[in-house]
Amino acid sequence: MVKAAKEIKQEPLEKQLWKAADKLRKNIDAAEYKHVVLGLIFLKYISDSFEEHFAKLQAGLGDYAGSDPEDKDEYKAENIFYVPPESRWPHLVAQAKQPDIGKFADAAMDAIEKENPSLKGVLPKVFARQNLDPASLGGLIDLVGNIALGDAKSRSADVLGHVLEYFLGEFALAEGKQGGQFYTPRSIVELLVMMLEPYKGWVFDPCCGSGGMFVQSEKFVEEHQGRINDISIYGQESNQTTWRLAKMNLAIRGIDSSQVKWNNEGSFLNDAHKDLKADFIIANPPFNASDWSGELLRNDGRWQFGTPPAGNANFAWLQHFVYHLSPAGIAGVVLAKGALTSKTSGEGEIRKNLIAEGNLIDCIVNLPGKLFLNTQIPAGLWFMNRARNNGHPRKDQILFIDARNLGHLINRRTLELSREDIQQIASTYHAWRNASAIPAQAGIQPYEDIKGFCASVPVERVTELDYVLTPGRYVGLPDEEDDFNFPERFVALKAEFQAQLLEEAALNKAIAESLARVVINE
Repeated sequence: MVKAAKEIKQEPLEKQLWKAADKLRKNIDAAEYKHVVLGLIFLKYISDSFEEHFAKLQAGLGDYAGSDPEDKDEYKAENIFYVPPESRWPHLVAQAKQPDIGKFADAAMDAIEKENPSLKGVLPKVFARQNLDPASLGGLIDLVGNIALGDAKSRSADVLGHVLEYFLGEFALAEGKQGGQFYTPRSIVELLVMMLEPYKGWVFDPCCGSGGMFVQSEKFVEEHQGRINDISIYGQESNQTTWRLAKMNLAIRGIDSSQVKWNNEGSFLNDAHKDLKADFIIANPPFNASDWSGELLRNDGRWQFGTPPAGNANFAWLQHFVYHLSPAGIAGVVLAKGALTSKTSGEGEIRKNLIAEGNLIDCIVNLPGKLFLNTQIPAGLWFMNRARNNGHPRKDQILFIDARNLGHLINRRTLELSREDIQQIASTYHAWRNASAIPAQAGIQPYEDIKGFCASVPVERVTELDYVLTPGRYVGLPDEEDDFNFPERFVALKAEFQAQLLEEAALNKAIAESLARVVINE
């Protein structure tokens, strides 16, 4: 009898591609190499989209009868980038084995920027550098050429977008601490978006990194059968290299990034959207930033709840977010855990004013450690809601969620939240926030406090604890830990300690006797 061959589980496409691309890296640092790889993925995407529409125009059927496939306006009308002949993927592939392939790739990027003003200054021109081996670059071009399996734009965008997102995460891991500046781990972005549910309105991120918050917001709307055109995105980034990544990340998915701005002064000194009042703010600002130019902004109008310390931007960010929220707006932001308890340099007073005067704090989530690539600083999520005084069913309460025990390791140093973890946290918040809804009609489970995980706490209780917002102070211990028998455990520990002392005394006595015998023998 012939034994059936054992089925070999094949790795996902993006992992296979990453391994192959990483092998070609050789002596190039990940921080530099990412622009080479991500730039090629972007070029492949826009070339695929162009070629598909080019074929329709060339066929001249139906609405395209008499169309000129080289007419740039034909592509602009369909929100497709026009790709000049020297930038089209088949042309690049034809030159892939040439020793000067890097010059061809740089020229392709230049030509695309000239034809598409929205991409001006965005695309990388790094392919002709001496430390990039032409054979390796040619190998990368062949590799990227195998990504889009099929010719439909939607399929191509989905596959290429997924690969791009995966590569952004892998490059962030490879870069370590510096990589975290442009990339917020996907599970945290998914959690923020699932809790906020940005179906419709203006979405703002004033420290937008590579644009992950925007991508996930659009994806969320799509998954829930909403209309992508019902949301508009606004962003700002002070690092030009990171801003370029964001523009490519958004363009590859057809997301309008015209309001994602760059200036090297940053959101505090040069607010690119001064008059914006957003429906949703989703952000992961740098933790505990000390170089935010606070001394230059002591009397800024944004500090409604107190002047933030010049040496730490945490409470400057919180008030910047509040300033940009619409009257019914809601913000979900990541912040260092220290901001939940700090009283130094007036931070405690600002936190008190956000709670007591502004009644803005809706929910606090304590996150597990090891989630972030660039820091081991513990973090939490703050949800601030401008509508708490306008019919909010729990306007006099704050929801605390302690999620420190959730998540799983994906490698030795990094943790991530599973889909189930994200659903558990988000559904708890939704159930709490929709307290006035009839569960059967709203399709949600009624909210209940769960010891060790979540608690709905009156603001008066938070006031009694001096406005400390650490969830562990309020949610208590899980039931199994609540049954802890302290007297019994104390007796057991005491017995163990005494036994250890006896063992040590016996050992010391034996050592002393051995030394004495040695002295006598000598």
